[in-house]
Amino acid sequence: MRRTTLALLLAMLWFGAAAAQSANWPARPIHLVVPFPPGSSSDIVARLVAHSLSERLGQQLVVENRPGASGSVGTEAVARAKPDGYTLGLANTSTLTLSPSLAVRPAYDPLKDFAPISMVGASPFVLALYPGLPVHDLKELIAKARAEPHKLTFAEAGPATLANLAGVLFAKMANIELTMVSYRGSEQEVLDVIEGRVDMQIATIPPTLALIRDGKVRAVAVTGARRSAMLPDVPTVAESGLPGYESVLWQAIYAPAGTPAPIVTRLNSEMNTILRDRDVVEAFARLGVEVEPSTPQELADRIAADLTKWRDVIVSAGIQPQ
Repeated sequence: MRRTTLALLLAMLWFGAAAAQSANWPARPIHLVVPFPPGSSSDIVARLVAHSLSERLGQQLVVENRPGASGSVGTEAVARAKPDGYTLGLANTSTLTLSPSLAVRPAYDPLKDFAPISMVGASPFVLALYPGLPVHDLKELIAKARAEPHKLTFAEAGPATLANLAGVLFAKMANIELTMVSYRGSEQEVLDVIEGRVDMQIATIPPTLALIRDGKVRAVAVTGARRSAMLPDVPTVAESGLPGYESVLWQAIYAPAGTPAPIVTRLNSEMNTILRDRDVVEAFARLGVEVEPSTPQELADRIAADLTKWRDVIVSAGIQPQ
């Protein structure tokens, strides 16, 4: 009885301290960990978020770049940080779904080690073809690939990259067989698609726009759930005959597991306000990011769903965890 009473007393004291801490939060600068180098697309997104959140919270958000191991170093640092609301992280599809699926011994559990706060937005890819290829839409491309298995070539910048896995998922859902051609970077990929040395690639939209407009590559589909504002006349893969297909690089804000619920709720509310601001929406749009505010639960559900989806793709592609 005495032990039960003591345990209840300690619990009340803990909850009281947590409530007081949440009520006074934030009382000092907050660190936003970005698991990629300065100047990367994720870093730019983080700095836009940090600027707007600083204004809303009345405290500075210090962007801390901690790159390494495809984003795992910085992500693990957030997982191990004190859950007091003063350490946040920027996550993306790669750090919370691909990296854990590609590691024999993951450094963190994406479903247990974090407190989801809010989605920021998503960046779809574009399926770009060599313009000399005698196909003009996705249905024609699929028909040609089925008629000539392994003849069409697909440029990949690494078997475990999201763009490559998006291509693997496309081939799987379309029931076609493509020949993968490996590259060390996207720059040579693009040049070889332009010259016809390889037939297609899945590319990020902003740097590919000018090539599409100049007719140097042919855009046949975008990989998001809806059409891209940058390419409004280009249909999605889903509406072109593969319903349910979606491959995007999403970005989100999260905290260490155990962060007090009132702090998570406050951050989510502020993020949703920020992502409804027209100037913020336009700033992200210029980066190719389509804003997608969410609840913490919606973000948690997306992480879980994508973890399952990409693990299945990785297994079907025969990619071995390292």
